[in-house]
Amino acid sequence: MSLSDQDLDFLTHNHSAAMITVGHDGTPKAARVGVALVDGKLWSSGTADRVRTRRLRRDPRCTLFVYETGFAWLALETSVTILDGPDAAERSLRLFRVMQDQPTGPLRWYGGELAEDEFLRMMVDESRLIYEFEVHHTYGLH
Repeated sequence: MSLSDQDLDFLTHNHSAAMITVGHDGTPKAARVGVALVDGKLWSSGTADRVRTRRLRRDPRCTLFVYETGFAWLALETSVTILDGPDAAERSLRLFRVMQDQPTGPLRWYGGELAEDEFLRMMVDESRLIYEFEVHHTYGLH
């Protein structure tokens, strides 16, 4: 599915979201995440040991609820592909550069700033991966 221009504009300016995955018993499970469009693809960051990563490996269905500080919001029904290969750290760097609107220079990480090489090393140390969302349906008030 192609996102509308209105959806793309909203996602370009809003990175705060809730990620709803499916628990083993079918119960929806929510977690706060950041999302961003990177080269036209919708991405979020995770780690190999997160519960939501295990859920998505079992069942790739996910709903994202992207919101702004006012009342506008966008829901996206998706399937997730986990990108966890050798280039996951570099993909994480690209994602966080978009989310932080920081095309070059150090990136903020847990209250501090890291140079690019330190940031990449941290991504490897944390076993960071990327969730890539294939959007099937959208709705919202935006």
